[in-house]
Amino acid sequence: MKIIIGADVVATENNIDDFKNANIENLIGKELMEEWESSDIRIFNIEGPITDRCNPIIKNGPHLRMGRDVMPGIKSLNPTVVTLANNHIMDQGEIGITETIRLLKEYGIHYTGIGQNAESAAKTFVIENGELKIGIYACSETEFSVKSEGITANGYNPLRTYDDIKKSKENCDYLIVLYHGGRECYRLPTPQLQDRFKKMASEGADAVIAQHTHCVGGYEIFDGALLVYGQGNFIFDLKDDEYWNSGLLIEIDIEKKDINYKFIPITKKDGRIRKAEGIRENEIMKGFYERSQSITRAGFINDQYGKYADEQLEIMLRSVGKESLVFRLLNRIVGGGLVFKKYKKAELVRLLNYIECESHRELLIAGLKRRINQFLEV
Repeated sequence: MKIIIGADVVATENNIDDFKNANIENLIGKELMEEWESSDIRIFNIEGPITDRCNPIIKNGPHLRMGRDVMPGIKSLNPTVVTLANNHIMDQGEIGITETIRLLKEYGIHYTGIGQNAESAAKTFVIENGELKIGIYACSETEFSVKSEGITANGYNPLRTYDDIKKSKENCDYLIVLYHGGRECYRLPTPQLQDRFKKMASEGADAVIAQHTHCVGGYEIFDGALLVYGQGNFIFDLKDDEYWNSGLLIEIDIEKKDINYKFIPITKKDGRIRKAEGIRENEIMKGFYERSQSITRAGFINDQYGKYADEQLEIMLRSVGKESLVFRLLNRIVGGGLVFKKYKKAELVRLLNYIECESHRELLIAGLKRRINQFLEV
């Protein structure tokens, strides 16, 4: 039995007509279409609500939305199941996700990773193929789609997720976890992400795959499980750069107790997706395998993440602080770094304590949410 997994799918201006007209061969190319259609089980993530109504929520980051006219293309990809546990699925509020679910049901498309409450959102979707039961468990990091009440995406929660995985494995032969998280446009796992994936494997997951990062990362085998730290996009033509222009389809071939993995490199061309070949294939796979080797080296992940954190700290501090035009100009003139002169050591230590300590973080999050909700009431 062959399972093929694609990552994020969003119809954009460059390919919307292919979705409307269900022109899949034009959308992904003949060679890739043959790979896709020859699989017994086909899975991908719908990275945003499908609705004609615009009802954006209050959030940080872009609001995604696809019109209902994309459904012929979604249907023609012939998914066995689509995942909805991601950070954009609630971008248009309950109106948007309710319409999305209605359309998927209307077109006879199964979905997982969302529900009317946290309990139903966490249910594993089980596919029976002959004597084999394949479980699909989809969860997302908490980023505006995970709610404490009402309709919600299935959020990663260390107090529940590992138990979900353990219980799910008891009811299926092979369990795939599709985790929507990780740092965008960062090709390595964060230290905590690697720990989470290994814990999921220890609890019974046979494959754990990170989507959301918009770039190809690396992989490792841990406790017999396949751990993929970044799959890149499937069909999502929003940006044109080294990260967004490549991705992987992951093929899992299960024959009784014999399991084989295949990574199929894909590349973006003129808004369409094609199977990468020749020099482009070698470029994608060379980087993928080199990172995969490095991931297993002691200290490598922490060292690289420390350097990355140094680069990103100034950006994050500036994003939450009010800065005058003069400050921004001066910061550019001196080559950056002025933001650190605004914060004394004691202030940075206090900020770290608010974020790192569980009780402080819980209070900070609750207070911020209540304050933001007041804007909705005005």
